[in-house]
Amino acid sequence: MAPDRFAPILAELAPLTERFAAAGKRLYLVGGTVRDLLIGRGDPTNVDAFDFDATTDARPDETKAILAGWADAIWTQGERFGTIGAKKNGRVYEITTHRAEAYSPDSRKPDVAFADAIDTDLSRRDFTINAMALELTGSEPALIDPYNGAADLIARALRTPLSPTESFSDDPLRMLRAARFIAALNLTPDPGLVSAVKSMADRLKIVSQERVQAELDRLIVLEHPTVGLWFIVDTGLAAHFFPELPAMSLEQDPIHRHKDVLTHTLAVVENVRPDAYPNFDFRRTRLAALFHDIGKPKTRSIHKGKGITFHHHEVVGARMTRERMKALKYSTEDVEAVTSLVEMHLRFHTYSMGWTDAAVRRYVRDAGPLLAELNVLTRCDCTTRNEKKANMLSRRMDELEARIEELAAQEQLASMRPELDGLAVMELLDMKPGPDVGRALDFLMEIRLEEGLLGEEEITRRLRAWWLARQP
Repeated sequence: MAPDRFAPILAELAPLTERFAAAGKRLYLVGGTVRDLLIGRGDPTNVDAFDFDATTDARPDETKAILAGWADAIWTQGERFGTIGAKKNGRVYEITTHRAEAYSPDSRKPDVAFADAIDTDLSRRDFTINAMALELTGSEPALIDPYNGAADLIARALRTPLSPTESFSDDPLRMLRAARFIAALNLTPDPGLVSAVKSMADRLKIVSQERVQAELDRLIVLEHPTVGLWFIVDTGLAAHFFPELPAMSLEQDPIHRHKDVLTHTLAVVENVRPDAYPNFDFRRTRLAALFHDIGKPKTRSIHKGKGITFHHHEVVGARMTRERMKALKYSTEDVEAVTSLVEMHLRFHTYSMGWTDAAVRRYVRDAGPLLAELNVLTRCDCTTRNEKKANMLSRRMDELEARIEELAAQEQLASMRPELDGLAVMELLDMKPGPDVGRALDFLMEIRLEEGLLGEEEITRRLRAWWLARQP
């Protein structure tokens, strides 16, 4: 009999289970839901937090017939791979015919063959901890675990159902996925698995960049992704999709001399916590932390150990970030946001003379809509063991945030713009549209940044005087 914590999920699946049983077909719950229910991960009463992935001995046409008249919607985009999707009362189900698939050596897509036995289907899954199924259509729910996934969960071991070589040949992305499960569940990879990844890492090149990017995103948002990130570096995987990452391990951080750049980078990634700031983008900030020092090895190589300014580091790092994220097929919005954060991540340190009103305005203007993310990244970039230095940085950040809040109460910092718009400029100076309007707005913006809001009379006087001074 299934443990009590399975009850809400089984109840949710009962109508579907009954339809398959009535048709004489078997239905099995598979995937992460079975694993997580076994280890008590997640709240089973919150059924919306679980995926409803199932496998069956029914062929796709039979599955469609079973769902007809019950599902609110059915979709068949994955039918040639055996998957039929359905929606009922807002719940999404994916039901896949048992498969026995294998990738050809140079293909990104599997050659699909359907199977009749659940054991065959489970053998083609990525890891033993995910190669378990809960049979729903028997007299009682029964765990199907031919590869001892439950024992591996208890032992915190990561193994493949078949040999690692065969499993990773089937789908090379599994090598990268291993990093996620190592980090998410605190697992120790089997030595044979590690050896196979090292020897087969170059096979990752047949996997689409979109799939690689999605897997990196899943890893980066875990509570503690560091052990997984070390795995992709140490096994050579990173060299095939993010070569700048292992390059960091070869370079000593010129500021944090007790650690190399990669060790510092991963510490910054860990420092970024999901509750670090109200309404900030956690995933993008984690990505910015991963990329923030990407330019250090190259910058120091170019300048051969000579003095490197914050500007050099930021410019090189931003360019490298943009190129790598584009290669990984990130969205334009992600590329622009993360690149901007990398470009600005040292901006805080350039204001060494204190937080004047002008300094606060410039910092807020530069950060724009990424202000929260930039503040989080700046705080998290402090990984020094020097308590005095760490406390000093924290105090300076506290002071900056207090000054931003104070100035925001007086001025519209969130939407900072010149005190006069282009139409007003053209009317006051009897000017037609053209480059001079832009120059006037730049002049007004500089006043706005340095002095704040001056009022209509004073800003008009300043603008007229500026224009008069420019006349021949």
